[in-house]
Amino acid sequence: MNKAFVKESEGDDDDLEFGLPPIPPGTRNYMTPEGYQRMKDELLRLIDVDRPEVVRIVSWAASNGDRSENGDYIYGKRRLREIDRRIRFLTKRLDLAEVVDPSVHHGRDQVFFGATVTYQNHAGEEHTVTIVGIDELDPLHGKISWISPVARALTKAHEGESVTLLTPAGLDELEILAVSYPEAGKVGG
Repeated sequence: MNKAFVKESEGDDDDLEFGLPPIPPGTRNYMTPEGYQRMKDELLRLIDVDRPEVVRIVSWAASNGDRSENGDYIYGKRRLREIDRRIRFLTKRLDLAEVVDPSVHHGRDQVFFGATVTYQNHAGEEHTVTIVGIDELDPLHGKISWISPVARALTKAHEGESVTLLTPAGLDELEILAVSYPEAGKVGG
């Protein structure tokens, strides 16, 4: 079928392609200032550095003649599509972003967005997590999304309280041992 008659999606599949859950309908894309800045820096690097370099390579490769067997040209065009897709994704996510500074809660013992929470489950295992935006999640480093079941169970609870978490194995009781927030002006990671 001719490509002229095939409608490409408007980026709706970008969320899944980049391994991130879609933003739930009717909610905002909450982000920490650090997460917003990281995404903005990536977007600017793609626009100002990566894309112009790939365009230069593709132009050079195209000037060499036969494009059908030209690896630089074929790879360059593919890489350009990947960069453009990522730029669309980042632009969409940054446009929807609502930056929330967790340092406004510094010194409080109640769990809100941006809190670092240490809790103990029913089995006695301790876990420390930081509640961040969907685009910032990094479970291997203890950063969980605010829409995750654990974050939803912990949100609004106070240090010393217990909350119930519904897991595939059944109900689990989480005891909140500590809640902390970054100080104003201190950069988190």
